[in-house]
Amino acid sequence: MLQVQNISFGYTKKTILDHISFSVAQGEQLSIIGESGSGKSTLLKLLYGTYDLPEGDILWKDQPILGPKYNLVIGYDFMKYVAQEFDLMPFISVKENIGKFLSNFFPEEKERRTTELIELVDLVEFTDVKVKLLSGGQKQRVALARAIARQPEIILLDEPFSHIDNFQKQTLRRNLFKYLKEKNITCVVATHDREDVLPYADQMIVLNDGKIIAYDTPENLYKQPEKPLIASFFDEFNTIKASDLNLETTNASVFVYAHELQFTKEAALEVEIKHNYFRGHLYLIEADFNSESIFFYNNSPLNINQVVNLKLTETAKKRIELQ
Repeated sequence: MLQVQNISFGYTKKTILDHISFSVAQGEQLSIIGESGSGKSTLLKLLYGTYDLPEGDILWKDQPILGPKYNLVIGYDFMKYVAQEFDLMPFISVKENIGKFLSNFFPEEKERRTTELIELVDLVEFTDVKVKLLSGGQKQRVALARAIARQPEIILLDEPFSHIDNFQKQTLRRNLFKYLKEKNITCVVATHDREDVLPYADQMIVLNDGKIIAYDTPENLYKQPEKPLIASFFDEFNTIKASDLNLETTNASVFVYAHELQFTKEAALEVEIKHNYFRGHLYLIEADFNSESIFFYNNSPLNINQVVNLKLTETAKKRIELQ
C-alpha cells in the first residue's frame, strides 16, 4: 500500500502542497485532478522521491520514499514515473528504448516481452524507427511501454495521453489500464481528462490551491459534488436556486448537470434559447434564465429566442435531495 501522511511542500517559502494525506492499496488506481498549478505534478514527483520532504511521510509497503538527500539516484526499482517530458533515448529505436532495462541474460524472454509491449501501445510499424523521428504522441507511447517493461509494483503517470490523438487514445487507454489491473500494478495518474478517470479510477482526489478538497470514488463525487470545480469535471453544469426547482433540500443552491434537465409542459423553469452548440449525437443548448445562462442537452437545435419550460429529471431530483 502507498501511504501519504500529512505532507507539505514548497519550492520556495510559498506552499505548493498543504498537509496532504491519502492511501492507495496494491492494484488500485487513484486519479488526481485539479486546475493547472494546483500541485498535481509536484505531488507525483514527491511520490517518486524527486524532492526531499520538509514535512510528512510517504511510504510504500512501510518503506519510506526518500529524496535526493538520501538517494544518490532518484527513484526506486519497484516504482516507475512517466513524466510529461518522456526522458527517452532519441538516437536508438523504439524497440531498443523499451527493452533497454530488460535483462540480456534471457534474450528470448526479452524479445517476447518487448514485442508484447510494442503491440500494447500500437507501435509495431515503428519498431525499428529511431525515437527522434517520432511524433510527440508516439514518444509518449514509447515512454508508457518502457515504464511497464519490468512490471513495477507502482506506476506514476502525469497526463499520460495528452499528446496522443483521439483516434488512438481510447484504445490505448483501455489497453493500458486493463493491463495494470491484470498485473495488480498500483497506478496514480494526474490528469485533466475525465475519460482517464471515470471508467478506471477506484478513488479520486481533487486538488485546489495545494489542498485536497475532495477524496472519494468518482461515482460518489459525481453524485454529490460539493464545489463547482468538482461538478465541472464531470459535465456542463448549472448552479440553480433550490427554491426555483421546488426541491426539499437545506442547500440554498444546487449543482444541476446539463443532462439532468428536460422539457415539461408544467410551470417550471421558463427559459429563452440563446445558442445551440453541436456536440455530436446531441446539442448543448444555452438559454437565459433570470438573466443567467443555463445549459441543457437536446437531440436537435432549438430556435433562437424560443421560450421553453424545463424541469429536473426524477433521477436528478433524487440525487440532489439525498445530499
